[in-house]
Amino acid sequence: MVEELVVAGVALVSAGAVYVAAAARVLKQYERGVVLRLGKLRPEVRGPGLTLILPGVDRLRKVNMQIVTMPVPGQEGITRDNVTVRVDAVVYFKVTSPAEAVVRVEDYRFAVSQMAQTSLRSIIGKSDLDDLLSDREKLNQGLELMIDSPAVEWGVTIDRVEIKDVSLPETMKRSMARQAEADRERRARIINADAELQASKKLAEAAKEMSEQPAALQLRLLQTVVAVAAEKNSTLVLPFPVELLRFLERAQQQQPLPPTSSTPPTASPPPPPAAQSGSGQD
Repeated sequence: MVEELVVAGVALVSAGAVYVAAAARVLKQYERGVVLRLGKLRPEVRGPGLTLILPGVDRLRKVNMQIVTMPVPGQEGITRDNVTVRVDAVVYFKVTSPAEAVVRVEDYRFAVSQMAQTSLRSIIGKSDLDDLLSDREKLNQGLELMIDSPAVEWGVTIDRVEIKDVSLPETMKRSMARQAEADRERRARIINADAELQASKKLAEAAKEMSEQPAALQLRLLQTVVAVAAEKNSTLVLPFPVELLRFLERAQQQQPLPPTSSTPPTASPPPPPAAQSGSGQD
């Protein structure tokens, strides 16, 4: 009798262990469990830790609640200004309602991927090339709204969408390079012209100041000679300064005249008397 009780107890314990092993499920911290009992959704969502289900009756679906990083394959399209481009993007999303993610859509990852590809092609056709290259933040926001609208019904929230790369044809790259080079050359010419204008104004002011002091021009000439002579690799031809000639001319004009002689001039002899003519009569 005792042996039968021991055997029954062992069998009961073994059956209980097998039942617990079949019914026990462990959920990680970032997972939630959705239970379908005989195909019908149970209202409660199982949290992390150890949970039990009815073997053969319940079916537990684990849902990852972490943020998922999903790359969007490169999509080719034609922009609004008729340029063929290939755009790559990445989508960050997470599940906010595990029950809806299991019940409302067959595979929420695949659904989000297809929606992201469709929205990316749509945003390419609505945008210009300059917007794709320079105003990506605005396009990212528009792309996020386009994907997030249907994803909310699936219990999925789009956290962020980023356009990674925009591939252009080689001909378009060369055209953009020539355009950028021409624009930089234009700006360089404008800067040079502005510098010449400012330099001409300063030179005019300097010339006006030097015209009031002629010696300043001579000093400037001597400074130029010193600067050129410092190289010691060229022959220096020094022109005769015009200001020096003008200085000598003014100095000559300011010299006093030489004193005149005190000897009185000699008187010229009087003219000879005119001959008198007679008639020959006394």
